[in-house]
Amino acid sequence: MAEYTAPQTLNYYNQNAAKFIQNTVSVDFAATQNRFLTRLPAEARILDFGCGSGRDTKAFLEQGYRVDAIDGSEELCKLASEYTGIQVRHMFFQELSAVSEYDGIWACSSILHLAREELSDVIRKMITALKPNGIIYTSFKYGTFEGERNGRYFTDMTEETFADFINTMNESQIEEEWVSADVRPGRSEEKWLNLILRKK
Repeated sequence: MAEYTAPQTLNYYNQNAAKFIQNTVSVDFAATQNRFLTRLPAEARILDFGCGSGRDTKAFLEQGYRVDAIDGSEELCKLASEYTGIQVRHMFFQELSAVSEYDGIWACSSILHLAREELSDVIRKMITALKPNGIIYTSFKYGTFEGERNGRYFTDMTEETFADFINTMNESQIEEEWVSADVRPGRSEEKWLNLILRKK
C-alpha cells in the first residue's frame, strides 16, 4: 500500500495513538455532531473519514446510523476497532473509491493533514462517494499556515482561503461554516474552521 499522506504524520499517530485517544475520546462533541446529523435521514449511511479514536463513530452507531470508519494509522485502526465494536479499515484518504454510497461523510480534523494539492483530489473523491444531495462535515485549524507542525503536516484554512479553494469545484457548495474554539482542556485559544458542504 503506497503511503500517500506525509510519512511523519502517520508515524506520529502510530507512535502516539494511545495518548491521542486519551486526549480526544471523551471530548464532548455532541453540538457539532448534531449540526451534521440533523441534515441526514434516519438510519443514514455515514463514512467516518479518518476516525482517530472512534469517538464520533461510536456516537453515530449509538444513535442508529450505519457507519463505516477508516483511518490511515494502523495503530489507531486497532484501538478504534476495539472501542467502537466495528472493524475500522486501514485506508488512506486518496484510496477512497466509493460511488454514491454515503448520505454523509464526517471528516473531523482529518483531511487537514493533506497538502493542498492532494486535498482537492480527495474532496472530489468524497463528493463522488456521496449520494445525491449528500453532505460533508470537515474542519481545519484556523489560519493560513501549511507545513509540518509538532510532528504532523497541516493545511490550515480561513473562510477566505477555503472559499477560494472550493470555488474551483462545481460539484459542491458551502452550506454552513463557523469558527469555534478547541474543545480540549487547555486548548480554548486554538480556533477551528468548521464546514458543512452539500453535494450539488
